[in-house]
Amino acid sequence: MEITHRQRKTRIVATLGPASTQIETIRALYRAGADVFRLNMSHGSEETITHLYKTIRAVEQEVGQPIGILADLQGPKLRIGEFHDGPVMLAKGDVFQLDQSPERGTRDRVTLSHPEIYDAAEVGMTLLIDDGKIKLEVTEVHNDRLITRVAVGGKLSDRKGVNVPDVVLPMAALTEKDRRDLALVLQLGVDWVALSFVQRAEDVAELRELVAGRAGVLAKIEKPAAVKSLEWIIGQADAIMVARGDLGVELPLEKVPGLQKHIISAAIAAGKAVVVATQMLETMIASPVPTRAEVSDVANAVYDGADAVMLSGESAAGDFPVEAVDVMNRVTATVEEDPFYHRLLQEHVPEPEATTADAISFAARRVAETISARVIVTYTSSGSTALRAARERPSVPLLVLTPREETARRLSLVWGLYCVKTDDAQDFQDMIDRACHLALVHGMADVDDRVVITAGMPFGTPGKTNVLRIARVNEEHAHYQGHIEKHH
Repeated sequence: MEITHRQRKTRIVATLGPASTQIETIRALYRAGADVFRLNMSHGSEETITHLYKTIRAVEQEVGQPIGILADLQGPKLRIGEFHDGPVMLAKGDVFQLDQSPERGTRDRVTLSHPEIYDAAEVGMTLLIDDGKIKLEVTEVHNDRLITRVAVGGKLSDRKGVNVPDVVLPMAALTEKDRRDLALVLQLGVDWVALSFVQRAEDVAELRELVAGRAGVLAKIEKPAAVKSLEWIIGQADAIMVARGDLGVELPLEKVPGLQKHIISAAIAAGKAVVVATQMLETMIASPVPTRAEVSDVANAVYDGADAVMLSGESAAGDFPVEAVDVMNRVTATVEEDPFYHRLLQEHVPEPEATTADAISFAARRVAETISARVIVTYTSSGSTALRAARERPSVPLLVLTPREETARRLSLVWGLYCVKTDDAQDFQDMIDRACHLALVHGMADVDDRVVITAGMPFGTPGKTNVLRIARVNEEHAHYQGHIEKHH
């Protein structure tokens, strides 16, 4: 198999679902540009999730490149109950009751069996139902019921979601379903676990403790409380998602674009991966062509420096899943060819911290750009060195060499990192020869090109980046064997 690397630095996350369960479709999604596949734990049985996981790993074996898998936990989704005679119409000014009665709903009331809401409720509080289409204002608070006045009416049907934007609800971030799902996906071996409806840094810390290093922890920012605690949440998470769906329900829509830029900038400054998600190419669920506004939306996320952009329904349940990934691939690649893109990226790059590893990563970018090196080659075990290299957002490609398959898979979510699993360097010369050989094999350098190499000595010591070396690729590197293991 001829090995070629993807030029594109921004990663694409594609959600799998009813439209994309077959190996032929998943293979096509990967070839169209998907780098990471998302398993939505809100949908699908244990058998379905296991099938999807195994199918992705089968495709990974075929293509000979690490593929990331993200399991997105459902979280504590609040929902109303069901109605006795089908949907009801609520008009502005109507009085409507929410209560904990198990009886089916009527024109005047419906079940809301979440005691946390009653504990936190106050007169004047707003409740949003069905993604904000229905707006209720609380006028009376009782232990087992809330009396509300309809501020924005409309049709209300069974099991619609409820948002409570005004308060932090005293509820666990992980439901019993989440804990069962977490045990399943960790046993399977997913690379990332996403936590939904994060309110506090403690929510992320709880998941991190349960995951215990077996996967990366991604915190979804979709509630006003999370925005207020953003700095602490970023500190606890390995990655962040700008989940614009619920964020746009609980906050005024006009605030979301500015928040997106703020969250991306804060994540990059902290050296954490950041994903932009929700409705990026929404019309492609039913249309082979996106709107111009959607194309601009994807492009703007790339210009802002996001590590990854994500498709949800477009690839999971739409009529054109592969076409949606292809569009996203073409848009991101085109933005990255714009000289303005690289100028914008440098505005996000933080000052290096006063550590040897940060100094080496900072220097590697400057040296590579100064001498027009073709590639920066980074040796890493845990992935921390590669994350530092990516945080610099260099214009030069980044080739990551790691002995750990799980590290290579996890880093597939991160901007600019092209990962190859290989043995650790045995000595200084092997470090150089191996880096030059693999840069050649993967199409990232040619004979006579210069490469910049960073590594840690002694070799195999995690988190010890202390070497920067400039090397020139020669003819012998094309045939170098050394200690290099056989790849797929």
